[in-house]
Amino acid sequence: MTELVWVGNETPFVDVISIEAVGPITVGRFGGCSRSGQTKNEDGCVVWIGEDWEWTMLLDAHDTAESAILVTQYFTSHRLEIERILNEPVETMFSVLERYVVSLLEHEAFRTACQSVQGETACLFLVRKGKYVWWLSVGDVLAYLFHPDLSKHLQYKLNERQFFEWIGRVNTFDLPVPCYSRGIRELRQGVNHLLLTTDGLIECPGAPFRDGKQLERILTTSTAGVKTLLTTIKQLGVRDSTTILAWAVEIEENVTMPGNAK
Repeated sequence: MTELVWVGNETPFVDVISIEAVGPITVGRFGGCSRSGQTKNEDGCVVWIGEDWEWTMLLDAHDTAESAILVTQYFTSHRLEIERILNEPVETMFSVLERYVVSLLEHEAFRTACQSVQGETACLFLVRKGKYVWWLSVGDVLAYLFHPDLSKHLQYKLNERQFFEWIGRVNTFDLPVPCYSRGIRELRQGVNHLLLTTDGLIECPGAPFRDGKQLERILTTSTAGVKTLLTTIKQLGVRDSTTILAWAVEIEENVTMPGNAK
């Protein structure tokens, strides 16, 4: 399986943990606990696997799933051009990709379509190619990068949660100056672990996973790390849905080190 397009209104996974492999990516979904009042799932994701890249989108909508459906369908309709860009040389690909993604989000026809949906969605785009990851984040979906070089400096997150950015009826791309976060990071030599998650994992009662150190410990010491995360929040009675994308990337080539490193 090398692709997945899913929105929670199709299969909500309320009270149910789903673990699925899409290429190297483990996709974990849990729709929340009905005993805590959960009745629906408004998360979504798009995963495409290429020869030397992974394209991921992770969405967390509210009010209804309509905004997540719109965004996933819109980007899926542009898949051929996105994949053409992803197959460009790594030296130029990320800058071209960012311009294209932003142009799609700013397109007048898409912004008009957003006015017809009920609710809004946070959306995180993340692409890995070669020894680099690029992301563009609207809202509060989180991405983590775990590696010993980084964790010894207490560096775990790629982005920070932003609580007043969305795509949908209320749309950051309708502002005179659209607001979003983006970045590019060089992976480290050895095994890197990437984890993307909607906020049910972070907002779980008892807050067992607000510390990136706890997430890293579970993800890197267990082959069933994603299942462990979801089982824990299910036992704690989390209401909000949680969707996780996690995978490991091994880098053999040299990476950036300080000039005085021995």
